[in-house]
Amino acid sequence: MPDISLTTIVVLCLASLAAGWIDAVVGGGGLLLLPAMLLGLPGGTPAAYALGTNKAVAIVGTTGAAVTYARKAPVDVRLAVRIGLAALTGSTAGAFVAAGMSTDVLKPVVMVVLLGVGTFVMLRPAFGTAPSTEPVSPRRVLAAIGLAGLGIGFYDGLIGPGTGTFLVLALTALLHFDLVTASATAKIVNCCTNAGALATFAWKGTVYWQLAALMAVFNLVGGTVGARTALKKGSGFVRVVLLTVVFALVANLAYQQWIA
Repeated sequence: MPDISLTTIVVLCLASLAAGWIDAVVGGGGLLLLPAMLLGLPGGTPAAYALGTNKAVAIVGTTGAAVTYARKAPVDVRLAVRIGLAALTGSTAGAFVAAGMSTDVLKPVVMVVLLGVGTFVMLRPAFGTAPSTEPVSPRRVLAAIGLAGLGIGFYDGLIGPGTGTFLVLALTALLHFDLVTASATAKIVNCCTNAGALATFAWKGTVYWQLAALMAVFNLVGGTVGARTALKKGSGFVRVVLLTVVFALVANLAYQQWIA
């Protein structure tokens, strides 16, 4: 357990609660949780401890949200696991590449993509509001495994922010899911990528397990409530949260690129 004040622990737990809710609805909870970890841990703490502890917290909330969705939403668990295993492979490869290059050069590209995605969703009000009645072709399934699995998994290992949001968008576009089903499937995929990352951080010994356990309780509550909120409110509500998170991601990346 790091030497931090009670006030800081309370703030981290509240951030974990909010991040769990956001992540369950549409992804992007790391936008809140990881910066909070970086600011809350004592000065001089290696970033790897923030990343490792963050993963230990996030996997609990993600799993809680995935279980909640799987019970009440029409989720193809077998398909989600197939995409998740591909994403696990992609994230591992991305992490190896990230070790030898600067990711700053990719951030402007990600911002442009996000702005394009946000504009597309705004101009297409029907996007993700209802699932397609047509069966998904094997070609689209393979495309989802390749893009949403390997591709976005690679991005997760390379850069990270907004992985859940990208998964929701890709699954909606490729498999014609509604946004609620896409969010549910994305949580299962996220469980796979988080498990792989956590195993790596645990092996390196860069996880504050006691702090993670405390924060994970709040993240689990946030994730479970977020999933229930999305199921109750429907795709229209998820769409609003999605747009909010997309533009928050753009602002966050722009700050990191040109101001911080």
